[in-house]
Amino acid sequence: MASPQHMKPLALTMGEPAGIGPELIARMWHAHKKLGIVPFLYVGAPEAIRTVSPDTPIEVISSTTDIAEIFGKALPCWPVDIAAKITLGSPQQENGAAVVSSIQTAVDLAVKANVSGIVTAPIHKAALYQAGFDAPGHTEYLARLCGEVDDFSVMMLTAKNLRVVPVTIHIPLKEVPTQLTAAKIFHAGMVLSRDLRTRFGIKAPRIAVAGLNPHAGESGTMGMEEATHLMPAIWNLRDHGVDVSEPQPADTLFHAEARALYDAVLCMYHDQALIPVKTLDFWGGVNATLGLPIIRTSPDHGTALELAGTGKARIDSMLAAVKLAQQMVQKSEACHE
Repeated sequence: MASPQHMKPLALTMGEPAGIGPELIARMWHAHKKLGIVPFLYVGAPEAIRTVSPDTPIEVISSTTDIAEIFGKALPCWPVDIAAKITLGSPQQENGAAVVSSIQTAVDLAVKANVSGIVTAPIHKAALYQAGFDAPGHTEYLARLCGEVDDFSVMMLTAKNLRVVPVTIHIPLKEVPTQLTAAKIFHAGMVLSRDLRTRFGIKAPRIAVAGLNPHAGESGTMGMEEATHLMPAIWNLRDHGVDVSEPQPADTLFHAEARALYDAVLCMYHDQALIPVKTLDFWGGVNATLGLPIIRTSPDHGTALELAGTGKARIDSMLAAVKLAQQMVQKSEACHE
């Protein structure tokens, strides 16, 4: 397993330049020795860093070969051009193309193995939609860039000793029963099981399944989806060698004693997964994308436009995202040795 000193650098994307992403990246560079994080390069507009941290030395690069040496004296920057002056707290539609270019460039560097993984700063989807961005979100767009369909990638949220995967994500609650299928549950379970082994170093992953209905349907008296949707997927997963539970009541799955019995939970909808993560560690949660040929993590928060430029934004989640990416790279390399 490669030591942190011998890892290829991570690539950190700019995210929304009017948000808190560039500030957090600059702060991490200034404190990287104290924080114990590996060298990284910033993929984005130099102006976004200078706007929030004019004292940050920046070295524009076009190659990743000397990142470790550069990192000790300046923030390595793979530049992306922006079209409009940055106004902190106010996303500019004209800069949407630069945000997308930052993501595309970082993914390209990762696919070509010039960097070991990527950490994406938060994007402002409304501004991107105005600029013509048509992906449902970051996770789906990453799948497209890796040559896959939108729902191929799987979103995992993690905080401390809890990992959760929501099978359905950004849809209204009333649509969950119709969009939740055995095929989707099976796909999420297979990807989760594989990546827990290959990117988290868990040799025999144990996966719990949260029921959709109260009391996991209580033998059909509170809903039939556990029998019609969840159990067929569970049987299929078991046939493929996955250690997966039967549907469990979600209200008893997340206390400390229960968390000791599994390595991750398949949840059926967005809030079922995110509420326990944010309750356990509101500031330090991380979003990791599973199923792709690249490693990607992201802080579990948005652009926080109201905090941009105030110096009040907390660094916890971005730092946790960098450290998780570092750990995933090391575990992945160990699995291939």
